[in-house]
Amino acid sequence: MLEAKIICDKNFIIGSIDPRLYGSFLEHMGRVIYTGVYEPDNLNSDEEGFRSDVIEKVKKMGVTAVRYPGGNFVSAYHWEDGVGPKEDRPRKLELAWKAVETNEFGTDEFIRWARKANIEPIFTVNLGTRGIEEAVQYIEYCNFPGGTKYSEMRKAHGIAEPYGVKMWCLGNEMDGEWQIGHKTAGEYGRLAAETGKTMKLVDPNIELIACGSSLSNMETYPIWDMEVLEHTYDVIDYLALHQYYGGQEKGTKAFLAQTLDMEEYIKTIRSAAQVIKKKKRSCKEMKFSVDEWGVWALPGDSVNMEVSKGPWKVAPAISEQIYTLEDALLFAGMQMVMLRNADVIKIACQSLLTNVSACIMTEKDGGLWLQTIYYPFYYFANYARGIVLRSTSLGPTYQCEDFDQVPYLDEVVVWNDEKNEIVIFVVNKSEDEPMKVEVMLQNFEPKRVTEFVSMTADDKKMTNQYDHTAVQPCSREGAHVISGSCIAEIEPLSFNMIRIEI
Repeated sequence: MLEAKIICDKNFIIGSIDPRLYGSFLEHMGRVIYTGVYEPDNLNSDEEGFRSDVIEKVKKMGVTAVRYPGGNFVSAYHWEDGVGPKEDRPRKLELAWKAVETNEFGTDEFIRWARKANIEPIFTVNLGTRGIEEAVQYIEYCNFPGGTKYSEMRKAHGIAEPYGVKMWCLGNEMDGEWQIGHKTAGEYGRLAAETGKTMKLVDPNIELIACGSSLSNMETYPIWDMEVLEHTYDVIDYLALHQYYGGQEKGTKAFLAQTLDMEEYIKTIRSAAQVIKKKKRSCKEMKFSVDEWGVWALPGDSVNMEVSKGPWKVAPAISEQIYTLEDALLFAGMQMVMLRNADVIKIACQSLLTNVSACIMTEKDGGLWLQTIYYPFYYFANYARGIVLRSTSLGPTYQCEDFDQVPYLDEVVVWNDEKNEIVIFVVNKSEDEPMKVEVMLQNFEPKRVTEFVSMTADDKKMTNQYDHTAVQPCSREGAHVISGSCIAEIEPLSFNMIRIEI
């Protein structure tokens, strides 16, 4: 049995967890919207066509914010096409994912869906094929009280009160050559800064998110981020990071080790922002939004996402990934990396919510089922609330293709002062060795373990596709408080949560 130790102290904290760290993402891609969250003919849908079964799972999952409408989709999108009477909305070619967009679901529908799901909206403006003028018109439609062209347009659509959307992304992945309207860092930075300044004239209370690097392996990273910040530092509130990991074919050790790349990615971007802060002699601390992140389970380069083949269709099924236990462990590790940077990462959007790289899979004309990655998200969103403690872990490591020292133990410790509890999240990356973990809780008075939950499977490639309950968390024994520490036995290849009353 492997042995490891985690040491944390009440007086050493990283930062408070922003609830928006538990966000997700809806894009007009494949079946994410149509038959995902919106399917009027489904027996599970409400009077507005929203799938009530999906909303129920979204609420239970703990999703706090959702980014919309894209994604690559937004870079050729006209927001005006998705408001007003549905019979007047145009059908258009959707170029990012090669589909026919009916515009049956748009801004007005998303806001109504968001209110039913109890989530905060994050909107993205098109800075690919459009720019300042359209972005200002969009925020006028959404946030201005009335008496102007676009606020009165909203009222004419039956919406008297402004939506009051607070968070706005200035374009999407503009560093990527795959993006419609792709720009250099200088071109994008200037446009984003001028767009953001003008949007804040309409509503000074909004928060703005600028595009950072789309992946840690982009050739332009991290110079892109620094140049964009040169232009936008005084205007924006967050710099966006996007990150997907694939590579299951490399083997479990190398696949799970990619959390170390994410650590380095965030560390580098934090450093880049500090350089610009000092260069500008600014007192402002830049914050970050990981507003697209996830595991990409399809073979091939994670950037080259599957695009619909054949004739143009409405909502063709593309990139519908099926997640294994192994995928869920990397997914949990990525969430832990973001929590360990909770002092600066304030927003994160798991990508995507339904049917594409999704936590929730729906069946057209039918029901739904939950992927393996749903469960780590659920436990973090519902129980990792409060303050992240600075913890040090000591234990065995392994070597793989890209990293010399990879800890078998991945962990994060959260102090929920309101509930008087410490919550410990642990992943054991070993394929065949259980692990004895001692958690030393210095300057706390731990009383007892109130819950110990673990998720593993007999086969690391097991999914929930056919047996929808094949990979699920279960309650376990084997965690105890002894002399101010918690000692637990952790199964091989498992995700775990331990709650301790203090």
